[in-house]
Amino acid sequence: MLKYLVRRVSATILVLILVSMSVFGIFAVLPMDPAALTCGKACYPQVIEANRHRLGLDVPVHVQYGRFVKGLFAGREYGDGAAKIECPAPAFGYSFNRHECVTKLVSEAFPVTLSLAVGAFILWISVGIGLGILAARKRNQWQDRAATIFVLVGTSLPSFISGILILLFVALKFRLINPIDMGRWISPYQDPVAWFKNFIFPWIVLALLYAATYTRFTRSNVIETSSEDYIRTARAKGLSERVILRKHTLRAALAPIVTMAGLDFAGLLGGAIITEGIFNLPGLGRLSIRAVLNDYDLPTIVATTILAASFVVIANLLVDILYAYIDPRVRVA
Repeated sequence: MLKYLVRRVSATILVLILVSMSVFGIFAVLPMDPAALTCGKACYPQVIEANRHRLGLDVPVHVQYGRFVKGLFAGREYGDGAAKIECPAPAFGYSFNRHECVTKLVSEAFPVTLSLAVGAFILWISVGIGLGILAARKRNQWQDRAATIFVLVGTSLPSFISGILILLFVALKFRLINPIDMGRWISPYQDPVAWFKNFIFPWIVLALLYAATYTRFTRSNVIETSSEDYIRTARAKGLSERVILRKHTLRAALAPIVTMAGLDFAGLLGGAIITEGIFNLPGLGRLSIRAVLNDYDLPTIVATTILAASFVVIANLLVDILYAYIDPRVRVA
């Protein structure tokens, strides 16, 4: 198991390095001049050159990448003299458009996205797996048909449609959300009730789509696993259906769902752009979109892109470790 962990962690570190190099290189060669976008339309060439120097864009790309990596561990300084700006580690860059270190922008947006992702994840896992197991055990009965209807509705409604419907005809119509509080981050440690009210409907929007997929996948996996020879052998030995389900069927049927769940959760950590936009949540998704559409804030774009990719890579590592625990055969693969 130790050799397996070392191998997977080493591969993950290598992938993270390659991802950061790729993202940094792609944005560095785009036909845009970030320095020219930092001072508006009426900007003198001297000012552009000064901003290029302060941003660290007046050196080759590989030197820029080296400074970027160093800033992640040791912090970074921008500019010289009295105009020098310091960004503590991990320094993802400095946004001259917003006049703030990108790390600060990300640290303000990430708790919003984390709250959204964790709540939606708990909701869709609970509903999706629970309903899928129920549909499999009550196959061809009314519970199974009700689960099928839920799957059809959940997979047919895109999140921007279900989000708007829930926002307009449920939350606002019955005054379950105060429009003034929408888009205002409230920490669960300060006011857990207000935090819950702000996120319950975004959770439902995201969970509706994912739970439908997990219900269908869980149902088919449980039904397929229940027909295996070792399940029939367990029944022949006199084990109860509850014991068979808990100790044998679910362990095999839910193993593929671990992979799905890890990657879906990591994808949400990168920012649920549509849901954050509908409910005006200041998370990573909205931060990324505004950086791209409003002012081409290159340091913010690079930071959010690398973070989103890193979440997926790290989630893959955690999924592999958990999968090896569920299925010991994976450890020797």
